[in-house]
Amino acid sequence: MSQAPVPTRRLGQGGPEVSALGLGCMGMSQSYGPADEAESLRTLDRALELGVYFWDTADAYGGGANERLLARALRGRRERVFLATKFGIRHDGPMASSICGRPDYVRSSCEGSLARLETDHIDLYYQHRVDPEVPIEETVGTMAELVGEGKVRHLGLSEASADSLRRACSVHPITALQSEWSLWTRDLEQEVLGVARTLGVGIVPYSPLGRGFLSGRLRSPQDFAEDDFRRQNPRFQGENFQRNLELVARVEKLAAELGATPAQLAIAWLLHQGEDVVPIPGTKRVPTLEENAGAAALILSQGQVLELSGLFPPGVAAGDRYPDPSYRYGESPRPD
Repeated sequence: MSQAPVPTRRLGQGGPEVSALGLGCMGMSQSYGPADEAESLRTLDRALELGVYFWDTADAYGGGANERLLARALRGRRERVFLATKFGIRHDGPMASSICGRPDYVRSSCEGSLARLETDHIDLYYQHRVDPEVPIEETVGTMAELVGEGKVRHLGLSEASADSLRRACSVHPITALQSEWSLWTRDLEQEVLGVARTLGVGIVPYSPLGRGFLSGRLRSPQDFAEDDFRRQNPRFQGENFQRNLELVARVEKLAAELGATPAQLAIAWLLHQGEDVVPIPGTKRVPTLEENAGAAALILSQGQVLELSGLFPPGVAAGDRYPDPSYRYGESPRPD
Protein backbone atom coordinates (compact mmCIF):
# COMPACT_ATOMS: atom_id res chain seq x y z
CA MET A 1 0.00 0.00 0.00
CA SER A 2 1.38 3.40 -1.00
CA GLN A 3 1.74 5.85 1.85
CA ALA A 4 3.76 9.04 2.16
CA PRO A 5 6.90 8.61 4.26
CA VAL A 6 6.95 10.18 7.69
CA PRO A 7 8.98 13.43 7.78
CA THR A 8 11.85 14.07 10.18
CA ARG A 9 12.40 16.35 13.16
CA ARG A 10 15.35 17.50 15.21
CA LEU A 11 15.44 15.81 18.62
CA GLY A 12 16.49 18.43 21.12
CA GLN A 13 18.45 21.61 20.52
CA GLY A 14 21.23 20.69 18.12
CA GLY A 15 20.38 17.01 18.52
CA PRO A 16 20.04 14.24 15.95
CA GLU A 17 17.47 14.11 13.17
CA VAL A 18 14.87 11.39 13.69
CA SER A 19 11.55 10.39 12.20
CA ALA A 20 8.79 12.72 13.44
CA LEU A 21 7.03 9.65 14.80
CA GLY A 22 8.86 6.88 16.57
CA LEU A 23 7.79 3.31 17.27
CA GLY A 24 7.30 2.12 20.83
CA CYS A 25 8.18 -1.58 20.83
CA MET A 26 7.29 -2.64 24.39
CA GLY A 27 3.95 -4.17 23.47
CA MET A 28 5.69 -6.60 21.13
CA SER A 29 7.03 -8.43 24.19
CA GLN A 30 4.88 -7.62 27.22
CA SER A 31 1.85 -5.96 28.81
CA TYR A 32 -0.58 -5.92 25.87
CA GLY A 33 -1.55 -9.54 25.35
CA PRO A 34 0.38 -12.46 23.86
CA ALA A 35 3.46 -11.83 21.76
CA ASP A 36 3.49 -12.55 18.03
CA GLU A 37 7.09 -12.32 16.88
CA ALA A 38 6.32 -12.86 13.22
CA GLU A 39 3.81 -10.00 13.12
CA SER A 40 6.14 -7.82 15.19
CA LEU A 41 8.96 -8.37 12.71
CA ARG A 42 6.61 -7.51 9.84
CA THR A 43 5.69 -4.34 11.71
CA LEU A 44 9.33 -3.37 12.13
CA ASP A 45 9.95 -4.00 8.42
CA ARG A 46 6.98 -1.84 7.49
CA ALA A 47 8.14 0.89 9.87
CA LEU A 48 11.33 1.33 7.87
CA GLU A 49 9.34 1.40 4.62
CA LEU A 50 7.26 4.24 6.09
CA GLY A 51 10.30 6.17 7.33
CA VAL A 52 9.61 5.40 10.99
CA TYR A 53 13.18 4.69 12.00
CA PHE A 54 13.23 5.95 15.61
CA TRP A 55 12.69 2.72 17.58
CA ASP A 56 12.22 2.59 21.33
CA THR A 57 12.87 -0.36 23.65
CA ALA A 58 14.25 -1.06 27.15
CA ASP A 59 16.13 -3.80 28.93
CA ALA A 60 13.08 -4.29 31.18
CA TYR A 61 10.68 -5.06 28.33
CA GLY A 62 10.02 -8.77 28.37
CA GLY A 63 13.06 -9.31 30.56
CA GLY A 64 15.36 -8.51 27.62
CA ALA A 65 13.21 -10.28 25.03
CA ASN A 66 12.27 -7.03 23.33
CA GLU A 67 15.88 -6.04 22.73
CA ARG A 68 16.59 -9.51 21.32
CA LEU A 69 13.59 -9.18 19.01
CA LEU A 70 14.85 -5.84 17.71
CA ALA A 71 18.28 -7.35 17.16
CA ARG A 72 16.71 -9.77 14.66
CA ALA A 73 15.08 -6.88 12.80
CA LEU A 74 18.29 -4.83 12.82
CA ARG A 75 20.57 -7.40 11.22
CA GLY A 76 22.04 -6.03 8.03
CA ARG A 77 20.46 -2.59 8.44
CA ARG A 78 21.57 -1.25 11.80
CA GLU A 79 22.61 2.05 10.20
CA ARG A 80 19.02 2.71 9.08
CA VAL A 81 17.62 2.83 12.62
CA PHE A 82 17.98 5.41 15.37
CA LEU A 83 17.86 3.06 18.33
CA ALA A 84 16.82 4.03 21.86
CA THR A 85 16.88 1.78 24.89
CA LYS A 86 16.71 2.27 28.65
CA PHE A 87 18.08 0.99 31.93
CA GLY A 88 17.03 1.41 35.53
CA ILE A 89 14.05 -0.84 36.22
CA ARG A 90 15.12 -4.11 37.78
CA HIS A 91 12.82 -7.09 38.02
CA ASP A 92 13.39 -8.51 41.49
CA GLY A 93 10.84 -11.29 41.12
CA PRO A 94 7.64 -12.17 39.26
CA MET A 95 5.65 -9.40 40.95
CA ALA A 96 8.34 -7.02 42.19
CA SER A 97 10.55 -4.36 40.65
CA SER A 98 12.91 -1.67 41.84
CA ILE A 99 14.97 1.10 40.32
CA CYS A 100 18.73 1.45 40.30
CA GLY A 101 20.97 4.25 39.11
CA ARG A 102 24.27 3.14 40.65
CA PRO A 103 27.27 3.69 38.36
CA ASP A 104 28.21 -0.01 38.31
CA TYR A 105 24.64 -0.93 37.39
CA VAL A 106 24.59 1.65 34.59
CA ARG A 107 27.68 0.07 33.06
CA SER A 108 26.52 -3.52 33.39
CA SER A 109 23.10 -2.61 31.97
CA CYS A 110 24.66 -0.93 28.95
CA GLU A 111 26.86 -3.95 28.24
CA GLY A 112 23.83 -6.22 28.54
CA SER A 113 21.78 -4.12 26.12
CA LEU A 114 24.61 -3.93 23.59
CA ALA A 115 24.89 -7.71 23.66
CA ARG A 116 21.16 -8.38 23.32
CA LEU A 117 20.80 -5.77 20.56
CA GLU A 118 23.88 -7.16 18.78
CA THR A 119 25.26 -3.68 18.21
CA ASP A 120 28.35 -1.72 19.20
CA HIS A 121 26.48 1.47 20.09
CA ILE A 122 23.15 2.79 21.37
CA ASP A 123 21.94 5.96 19.70
CA LEU A 124 19.90 7.21 22.67
CA TYR A 125 20.34 5.78 26.16
CA TYR A 126 17.70 6.66 28.75
CA GLN A 127 17.59 6.32 32.49
CA HIS A 128 14.17 4.64 32.67
CA ARG A 129 13.32 6.11 36.07
CA VAL A 130 15.30 8.33 38.41
CA ASP A 131 16.71 6.51 41.44
CA PRO A 132 15.94 8.62 44.54
CA GLU A 133 18.74 6.85 46.43
CA VAL A 134 21.50 7.82 43.98
CA PRO A 135 22.34 11.44 43.09
CA ILE A 136 21.42 11.87 39.45
CA GLU A 137 24.76 13.57 38.89
CA GLU A 138 26.47 10.23 39.60
CA THR A 139 24.18 8.30 37.27
CA VAL A 140 24.46 10.78 34.41
CA GLY A 141 28.19 11.09 35.00
CA THR A 142 28.56 7.39 34.26
CA MET A 143 26.25 7.67 31.26
CA ALA A 144 28.48 10.48 29.99
CA GLU A 145 31.50 8.19 30.29
CA LEU A 146 29.70 5.72 28.02
CA VAL A 147 29.33 8.52 25.46
CA GLY A 148 33.06 9.20 25.70
CA GLU A 149 33.74 5.52 25.09
CA GLY A 150 31.57 5.46 21.96
CA LYS A 151 29.07 2.97 23.37
CA VAL A 152 26.31 5.58 23.56
CA ARG A 153 25.67 8.56 21.26
CA HIS A 154 23.05 10.60 23.16
CA LEU A 155 21.56 10.65 26.66
CA GLY A 156 17.96 10.77 27.81
CA LEU A 157 15.79 10.60 30.92
CA SER A 158 12.31 9.15 31.34
CA GLU A 159 9.60 10.58 33.62
CA ALA A 160 12.16 12.82 35.32
CA SER A 161 11.12 15.78 37.45
CA ALA A 162 12.09 19.34 36.55
CA ASP A 163 14.74 19.37 39.28
CA SER A 164 16.25 16.08 38.10
CA LEU A 165 16.35 17.38 34.55
CA ARG A 166 18.17 20.55 35.57
CA ARG A 167 20.72 18.62 37.62
CA ALA A 168 21.29 16.08 34.86
CA CYS A 169 21.89 18.79 32.27
CA SER A 170 24.53 20.36 34.53
CA VAL A 171 26.59 17.20 34.04
CA HIS A 172 26.01 16.38 30.36
CA PRO A 173 23.58 17.53 27.63
CA ILE A 174 20.32 15.61 27.76
CA THR A 175 18.93 15.07 24.27
CA ALA A 176 15.46 13.78 25.13
CA LEU A 177 12.94 13.46 27.91
CA GLN A 178 10.52 10.56 27.49
CA SER A 179 7.34 10.96 29.53
CA GLU A 180 3.67 10.13 29.20
CA TRP A 181 1.81 12.90 27.34
CA SER A 182 -1.47 12.79 25.50
CA LEU A 183 -4.85 14.50 25.38
CA TRP A 184 -5.85 12.72 28.57
CA THR A 185 -2.49 12.86 30.38
CA ARG A 186 -1.21 16.43 30.44
CA ASP A 187 0.73 16.45 33.73
CA LEU A 188 3.95 17.15 31.82
CA GLU A 189 2.69 20.62 30.91
CA GLN A 190 2.53 21.84 34.51
CA GLU A 191 6.27 22.40 34.98
CA VAL A 192 8.48 19.82 33.32
CA LEU A 193 7.72 20.77 29.72
CA GLY A 194 8.78 24.38 30.17
CA VAL A 195 12.00 23.42 31.93
CA ALA A 196 12.85 20.88 29.22
CA ARG A 197 12.38 23.49 26.53
CA THR A 198 14.48 26.04 28.39
CA LEU A 199 17.27 23.45 28.55
CA GLY A 200 16.91 22.49 24.88
CA VAL A 201 15.74 18.95 25.65
CA GLY A 202 13.55 17.20 23.07
CA ILE A 203 10.20 15.75 24.16
CA VAL A 204 9.35 12.10 23.42
CA PRO A 205 5.77 11.36 24.53
CA TYR A 206 4.98 7.72 25.23
CA SER A 207 1.39 6.43 25.34
CA PRO A 208 0.23 9.27 23.05
CA LEU A 209 -3.04 7.36 22.59
CA GLY A 210 -3.74 6.93 26.29
CA ARG A 211 -2.59 3.29 26.19
CA GLY A 212 -4.87 2.72 23.24
CA PHE A 213 -8.00 4.29 24.70
CA LEU A 214 -7.97 7.32 22.39
CA SER A 215 -7.96 5.07 19.33
CA GLY A 216 -11.68 4.49 19.85
CA ARG A 217 -11.29 0.73 19.48
CA LEU A 218 -11.69 -0.14 23.16
CA ARG A 219 -15.33 -0.37 24.19
CA SER A 220 -15.21 -2.66 27.24
CA PRO A 221 -12.69 -3.99 29.79
CA GLN A 222 -13.47 -7.37 28.24
CA ASP A 223 -11.56 -6.24 25.14
CA PHE A 224 -8.30 -6.92 27.01
CA ALA A 225 -6.46 -10.22 27.08
CA GLU A 226 -6.15 -11.85 30.49
CA ASP A 227 -2.48 -10.81 30.79
CA ASP A 228 -3.07 -7.23 29.57
CA PHE A 229 -1.87 -4.88 32.31
CA ARG A 230 -4.66 -2.42 31.55
CA ARG A 231 -7.02 -4.70 33.48
CA GLN A 232 -5.29 -3.39 36.63
CA ASN A 233 -5.06 0.22 35.51
CA PRO A 234 -7.53 2.55 37.30
CA ARG A 235 -8.51 4.37 34.10
CA PHE A 236 -9.72 1.12 32.55
CA GLN A 237 -11.87 -0.05 35.44
CA GLY A 238 -15.53 0.33 36.44
CA GLU A 239 -17.03 3.79 36.30
CA ASN A 240 -13.72 5.28 35.18
CA PHE A 241 -13.87 3.25 31.98
CA GLN A 242 -17.35 4.52 31.14
CA ARG A 243 -16.50 8.14 31.94
CA ASN A 244 -13.40 7.95 29.78
CA LEU A 245 -15.42 6.50 26.91
CA GLU A 246 -17.32 9.79 26.91
CA LEU A 247 -14.00 11.58 26.34
CA VAL A 248 -13.20 9.31 23.41
CA ALA A 249 -16.51 10.29 21.82
CA ARG A 250 -15.23 13.87 21.63
CA VAL A 251 -12.19 12.76 19.62
CA GLU A 252 -14.30 10.55 17.38
CA LYS A 253 -16.65 13.41 16.49
CA LEU A 254 -13.92 15.86 15.54
CA ALA A 255 -11.89 13.20 13.74
CA ALA A 256 -14.89 12.29 11.59
CA GLU A 257 -15.29 15.93 10.60
CA LEU A 258 -11.64 15.98 9.48
CA GLY A 259 -11.75 12.67 7.64
CA ALA A 260 -9.25 11.15 10.06
CA THR A 261 -9.31 8.40 12.66
CA PRO A 262 -9.39 9.22 16.38
CA ALA A 263 -5.86 7.87 16.76
CA GLN A 264 -4.54 10.10 14.00
CA LEU A 265 -6.18 13.15 15.51
CA ALA A 266 -4.80 12.45 18.99
CA ILE A 267 -1.27 11.99 17.63
CA ALA A 268 -1.58 15.04 15.37
CA TRP A 269 -2.52 17.16 18.41
CA LEU A 270 0.81 16.21 19.98
CA LEU A 271 2.76 16.85 16.78
CA HIS A 272 1.25 20.34 16.72
CA GLN A 273 2.52 21.11 20.23
CA GLY A 274 5.94 21.97 18.83
CA GLU A 275 8.68 20.85 16.46
CA ASP A 276 10.57 19.49 19.48
CA VAL A 277 7.88 16.82 20.09
CA VAL A 278 8.40 13.29 18.72
CA PRO A 279 5.66 10.88 19.89
CA ILE A 280 6.35 7.14 19.98
CA PRO A 281 3.00 5.36 19.64
CA GLY A 282 3.45 1.68 20.28
CA THR A 283 2.05 -1.20 18.27
CA LYS A 284 2.87 -4.72 17.20
CA ARG A 285 0.60 -4.79 14.15
CA VAL A 286 1.12 -3.42 10.63
CA PRO A 287 -2.37 -1.88 10.15
CA THR A 288 -2.10 0.09 13.38
CA LEU A 289 1.38 1.29 12.46
CA GLU A 290 0.13 2.51 9.08
CA GLU A 291 -2.79 4.30 10.71
CA ASN A 292 -0.55 6.00 13.25
CA ALA A 293 1.95 7.05 10.60
CA GLY A 294 -0.86 8.78 8.74
CA ALA A 295 -1.08 11.28 11.60
CA ALA A 296 2.10 12.94 10.35
CA ALA A 297 0.21 14.18 7.28
CA LEU A 298 -2.77 15.54 9.22
CA ILE A 299 -2.66 19.34 9.35
CA LEU A 300 -4.68 21.05 12.06
CA SER A 301 -5.51 24.72 12.27
CA GLN A 302 -4.65 26.64 15.40
CA GLY A 303 -8.34 26.76 16.18
CA GLN A 304 -8.67 22.98 15.94
CA VAL A 305 -5.66 22.47 18.20
CA LEU A 306 -7.14 24.87 20.76
CA GLU A 307 -10.53 23.20 20.50
CA LEU A 308 -9.02 19.81 21.29
CA SER A 309 -7.03 21.27 24.16
CA GLY A 310 -10.22 22.77 25.55
CA LEU A 311 -12.11 19.50 25.26
CA PHE A 312 -9.35 17.73 27.21
CA PRO A 313 -8.21 20.07 29.99
CA PRO A 314 -5.49 18.79 32.34
CA GLY A 315 -6.89 16.26 34.79
CA VAL A 316 -9.95 15.42 32.71
CA ALA A 317 -9.33 11.65 32.60
CA ALA A 318 -11.04 9.60 35.29
CA GLY A 319 -8.64 7.53 37.38
CA ASP A 320 -4.94 7.62 38.17
CA ARG A 321 -2.24 6.86 35.63
CA TYR A 322 -0.98 3.88 37.62
CA PRO A 323 -2.42 1.55 40.28
CA ASP A 324 -0.18 3.31 42.83
CA PRO A 325 -1.93 6.69 43.27
CA SER A 326 1.18 8.23 44.86
CA TYR A 327 3.19 7.89 41.65
CA ARG A 328 4.60 11.16 40.32
CA TYR A 329 7.22 12.00 37.71
CA GLY A 330 10.65 10.76 38.70
CA GLU A 331 9.69 9.43 42.11
CA SER A 332 8.90 5.74 41.75
CA PRO A 333 9.37 2.98 39.18
CA ARG A 334 6.66 1.86 36.80
CA PRO A 335 7.14 0.20 33.43
CA ASP A 336 5.66 2.28 30.63
